[in-house]
Amino acid sequence: MIDVNVFLERLGGVARGTRLQAFGCSRSRLGAECRAGRIVRVRPGVFASRRAATDVVAAAAHGGALTCASALRIREVWTLEVPTEVHVWMGLGGRRHHPEHCGCVGHFTRGRMEVGIAPIEVALTHAYACYGEEFFFAAYESAWNKRMLTAAARAHVRSALPATARWLVDFARPDAESGLESLVRLRLHLIGVAVRTQVAVDGVGRVDFVIEDRVILEADGRENHDGAAKRHRDLMRDARASDLGFETLRFDYSMIVYSWDVVEAAILAALARARA
Repeated sequence: MIDVNVFLERLGGVARGTRLQAFGCSRSRLGAECRAGRIVRVRPGVFASRRAATDVVAAAAHGGALTCASALRIREVWTLEVPTEVHVWMGLGGRRHHPEHCGCVGHFTRGRMEVGIAPIEVALTHAYACYGEEFFFAAYESAWNKRMLTAAARAHVRSALPATARWLVDFARPDAESGLESLVRLRLHLIGVAVRTQVAVDGVGRVDFVIEDRVILEADGRENHDGAAKRHRDLMRDARASDLGFETLRFDYSMIVYSWDVVEAAILAALARARA
């Protein structure tokens, strides 16, 4: 017998009944599965697995697909902010399911919308509209690094962005290993500072950034460099780098995200010393 939950989970947890019927799940079978409590009828014609993510089900209840930051987070793409609302792609014809005082964020844009989770390229373009350049750029590089973006998807994102923002796609690269790396590289580019990323330095190891072969930048994420042993390792690396003529600047997540003015001033001062 067909396991309806298997199909639902392959489709992101939710699906329209018409789509499930294409896999041999008849209307009577879907009704029986709901009555038995094995699946959930989210709204007329829309069904969900019992294990479907809450936000995906909430989006389906509107007749839409989870998108923007909500979809990026559920796909484990790095985001600069954690969304506090559910973002729903409504297409252009689902307004009647989006109450005026609903707590979600509705995205009413063209495209072939199916309930579930929006395609990554759609979620990224919605994220640009909601959160701006930095959020978009870091998420875009994260998705590319995770091999979620085909050449066609990247082209779709670029064409969907405003003309003034398409340079972000052109500047992006697939080897960024963290959102912090993306953020630092973008912010330094905007003030005219070029960096090399993930550089192997003899006697030191791989470092996050090198500027003008004199200054090393290390961006310590929230999950890294905790504990005495790791702290000792970092200090040893910094000492070896100093012996080789480098100045090392080390910044944590909070400094980069929330105190960039302090970070930028420190970098520019170190560059001035290196050039003197």
